[in-house]
Amino acid sequence: MTGQPLLLVENLVTSFPLEGGGRIHAVNGVDLGLQRGETLGIVGESGCGKSTLVRSILRLVEPASGRVRFEGEDLLGLSKPALRRRRRDMQLVFQDPMASLDPRFTVGRSLAEPLVVHGLGNRAERQARVAELLETVGLDPGAASRYPHEFSGGQRQRIGIARAIALAPKLVVLDEPVSALDVSIQSQVLNLLMDLKERLGLSYLFISHDLGVVHAISDRVAVMYLGRIVETASAERLFTDPAHPYTEALLAAVPQPDPARRRRRAPLEGEPPSPERPPSGCPFHPRCPKAMAVCRAVVPEPRQLSAGHEVRCHLYG
Repeated sequence: MTGQPLLLVENLVTSFPLEGGGRIHAVNGVDLGLQRGETLGIVGESGCGKSTLVRSILRLVEPASGRVRFEGEDLLGLSKPALRRRRRDMQLVFQDPMASLDPRFTVGRSLAEPLVVHGLGNRAERQARVAELLETVGLDPGAASRYPHEFSGGQRQRIGIARAIALAPKLVVLDEPVSALDVSIQSQVLNLLMDLKERLGLSYLFISHDLGVVHAISDRVAVMYLGRIVETASAERLFTDPAHPYTEALLAAVPQPDPARRRRRAPLEGEPPSPERPPSGCPFHPRCPKAMAVCRAVVPEPRQLSAGHEVRCHLYG
């Protein structure tokens, strides 16, 4: 994929104040790009900053510094009215579909709300659009008169997806969109997402801790640890030839259905350090089986191993 990226994030930092003074850097100098029509998976352990990163990109959380360019436009420099208009192009699907839908609203009202907010169509046109959206995600248009509690979890997530595409966005952020669903339903929702991507020309930022799901849906994958991106590569390259010891450890922990192909588990001990007290140097060095003296003192710079494959690790100095 070539040309100007749809989304370009440069040195993004998002921090929060601590009660005793100082700040916690939940996102710490992240760079990433997303091409049109691409799915970028973002993976890492719970608490690594994945959700804060995408919320910062959408300015649901205000970053402390850095740049976020969408179609070349600096999102961080937009006024609130201009950002509101721009958000038609950027939508979010949440992890918990029940929590993201107002239980007092019918499904039809929830799906029509983005159209009302942005002043699109009259009442009849909005009703027609709601029916079209429900059919697009595989639900009967008659579902518009029902309430969220009347649907299963998978159906509610389809409604959440329908709401996300209501304004014909260019970018959809998917924050753990199938983690709350049964495995049998997960595949149906993933197939729907891949179909919508092709039919509607969407681009996805896909956040998950499930590497199998990420492998199935992503074109490229970024691995995040303690607020930093430590490795980025095509999905195939990352899963067959990981470079960073943390990526190796994540892949080694994925269950293998075939005992003959079972990987030797990489030695990874301890919990991720607290972002309130991050270690010096490489943030992964306290848990890394390959750590060297330089890892404890110097933050590694990104290094290009091959086209599209970048890693932050002193092993490749």
